[in-house]
Parts: sequence; C-alpha cells; structure tokens
Amino acid sequence: MIFRCKWILQFKRLFSAILTFVFLALATTNACAEKGLFWKVESPAGKASYLFGTMHTDDNRVTNFSPAVDKALQSVDAFMMETISANDPSVFKMPDGDLKNMLSEAELDKVYTLAEFHVMHRGATTQMKPWLLAVVFDSPKPLTPFAQDNLLMTKSEDFGKEVIGIEDAKEHFGVMDSFSRDEQLTMLRAVLKRSPEQKERDFESLMAAYLAGDSNKVAALDEKITGGMLPPALRAKMRSKLLDERNVVMAQRIVEVADSKSVFVAVGASHLAGKGGLIARLRQAGYRLSPIR
Repeated sequence: MIFRCKWILQFKRLFSAILTFVFLALATTNACAEKGLFWKVESPAGKASYLFGTMHTDDNRVTNFSPAVDKALQSVDAFMMETISANDPSVFKMPDGDLKNMLSEAELDKVYTLAEFHVMHRGATTQMKPWLLAVVFDSPKPLTPFAQDNLLMTKSEDFGKEVIGIEDAKEHFGVMDSFSRDEQLTMLRAVLKRSPEQKERDFESLMAAYLAGDSNKVAALDEKITGGMLPPALRAKMRSKLLDERNVVMAQRIVEVADSKSVFVAVGASHLAGKGGLIARLRQAGYRLSPIR
C-alpha cells in the first residue's frame, strides 16, 4: 500500500495536460506568438480570471511563486487544473502482458536501472504501460511529492477555494491509451536510448526558457528534442491527441465555468500558445487576455 500510494503521487506529479520533457509541448514554433505564461482573463461581462502555464516539476525554481500569483489565487472563486487526482492504480498498468516479454534483455536492463533510480519496484515496473514509463524515465528524479501544479492546488485549498478538474481522471489518464502497444513501445525505446546527460541538458534548457517566460523558445526546444526521437507520423498523432483535441475541450469547459465565476486556471504551459492554444481560443470566445509580467 505504501509503494502504491507513493507511485501514484509520483505519476500524478509527472504527467498532466502535457507530457513534460520528452513530449512537453509538441507545438509548432511558427504558431507561438504569445510569450507570457501568466495571464489575466476578463470575461465579456468584466469578471476577472487568470490563466497560468505550469511546468510539471517540483524544482524549486518554479515552485517559489511570486506575490502576484498568491494575490490572484486569493481573489478568485475557484481553482481549475487539468484533472483531479486518480487513485485507482489499474489505470497505470497494462491490462495484459509484461515488458519482460516485449523488450530485449539489454532494454530490460535499462528499464531496471531506471526503475531503481526512480525508486520503483521491478515487478510493478514491467507491468506498467510503456508510455507511462517513457514519461517517468525521461524526467529528473523527483525530490518531493509536490509539483508546481499540485502546490497551486494546495494553496487554493488553503485559501478555501473550490477545486475543479477540467478533465475527469478517465479522460486525462486515458489520452495515451489510444496509442497502440507498438506505438507505446516506440516511445519507451526512444527514451531508453537517451543518456542521463542528454536528459539533464534538455531539462535545463527547457527550465531556462520557462523561467524567461518565452513560449517561443520552449516550443523551439521541444521541436529540437523530439524531432529526432519519434517517427513523424507518431509525433503528429501525439500532437493531435495531447494538444489539439484537448485544447478544444479545455477551452469550452473553462468558458463554461468562467462565465459564472472567477477562476484561476493552471494547465501545462504547452496548452497556452499557438493558433489552437487556450489563449487564442479564449479570445475567440470573447475574453480579453493580458499578460502579467
């Protein structure tokens, strides 16, 4: 039970509206004209809400929030995040099969090494969905159970705010289940080929772009990182499933709530920019957005 709870916390910290690091944004660089990551959102009726792009990590460079964030959280009626936590571990496991029968001996050795690094039990690891392992293994070793978006939720609860999930757990954690087993194994194998030095270098580059509030640079870095890792068709499918399709639904549900109450919306930074991003979609819905520097 202790391992299960710890593993669920680790997974929720690593995966959310975007798949951080390897699959963080998958947005095209020519579509990202907006650089801000923190926005004031005014409804047609003049009600003030906020949109905040997160980076799903517990690195204290992004978890030490400015007074402007606290002020915004205190001013709203509700806090919205990509999803409320899922507590059923079955959504993270393959319904059948075991990686021991799918990977080569050399690949399994890498899986076991990375599982040990991330403090994961070998037996449970080989039963996890391959796409999930790709996300976990391409991330830095977490130091705490609280990523940036989890801390924002905790702050909101401390302020007595209602917490709302934009997606339910089944929608959120089931996005990647639409990929075939072979496609998921391709994702995992791409990550297994990456060295610790590559992962650390890419993480630090993305961190620098995020701290600068430069969504253009974040997108360009994502193009560089993922461009050589996945087949073009698979990469295009991921962009469609993780961003394009979800952004349509996210924008609709944010508007449904923001029309009647002020909200603080925290979603993966990759969902903000671009022609199909939340900034553009909220403006199309008649909302006025202005960046908070």
